[in-house]
Amino acid sequence: HFGSSQCGSKYKGSAPRPASLPDAPVRRPRTPQHLPAMSQSERGCLPCTNCFVTVPQDKWYAVEKFGRYSHMLKPGLAFAGGDCCGCCITYRSITSRVEQIMCTVTTKTKDNVFVTAQVAVQQSVKPENTVDAMYKLADVRAQIDSYVSDVVRSSVPHMTLDEAFEKKDEISNAVQEKLQKEMEAYGFVIHKALVTEIVPNHEVVQSMNEINKQKRLRDAAIMAAEAEKIKVVKAAEAAADAAQLQGEGIARQRRAIIDGLRDSITHSTNEELSTAKISELLLITQYFETMRDIAAQSKAQTVFIPNGPGAVGDVASQIRNGILAGNAAAPGQQRM
Repeated sequence: HFGSSQCGSKYKGSAPRPASLPDAPVRRPRTPQHLPAMSQSERGCLPCTNCFVTVPQDKWYAVEKFGRYSHMLKPGLAFAGGDCCGCCITYRSITSRVEQIMCTVTTKTKDNVFVTAQVAVQQSVKPENTVDAMYKLADVRAQIDSYVSDVVRSSVPHMTLDEAFEKKDEISNAVQEKLQKEMEAYGFVIHKALVTEIVPNHEVVQSMNEINKQKRLRDAAIMAAEAEKIKVVKAAEAAADAAQLQGEGIARQRRAIIDGLRDSITHSTNEELSTAKISELLLITQYFETMRDIAAQSKAQTVFIPNGPGAVGDVASQIRNGILAGNAAAPGQQRM
């Protein structure tokens, strides 16, 4: 076989395939530019003639005689006139429903972020301007998409990404005002224009999510540190209050001990003790309490210096001499 031996074709017994074939037509998405026009040609309800036609409730039909517009028909069965094989009379229809057109616009914000905006435009034909809507525009959807792209690309570049999200209503109002002004001359009413979605670049979305994540982690760390700080401060305040209460308790205890010792000593003699004697009694009492606390601990490693009872007398004599020296100070001097 010539095809299989010479050209390596898989089609046996047929002519060899060309070296290069034209690419198959690419099926593009049905964007507003590729959708059919809103007005469509119609035929009558009888075969081989357009004398009679059934008009649906949601459409307007225009009668064309020899290609020229004649008049509009109401919904229901209508007689348009004499016709021969559809050569004399033709029909053109347009919907009376409110239709929504989705427009996709890619633009750049003020802070150099590319975004894709989705704009939904809700429009319908004005009943009194159906002729203009049928015959003035070849592609209504493409016309609306052009106006929407113009408004969005003139508004968003003056905003940052955050402002674009915050001012979606302003963009919608600008698009609606532009469309109402321009499309009224063609017989269309713009009911609403909505910016339904603003989608940044995928990498920008990931960066924004990472920024928000780090911000939340930082806030959590700050709150945890504040909680730890409050715990430490409250613990310090509690320790200070406990130490203060403990000191007040010890002071009252010392006062009670001194009062008891003084009363027991002076009860029989009715003599008052001097300050030196009271200090000596207090020092002796503290010495024995310290020795008791050390002995109460089973594994105490404290070395009490001086540890002899005679050391208490030395300390007492030092206190006594200090008090006497203070009492002997000159009258003009202030004792510290």
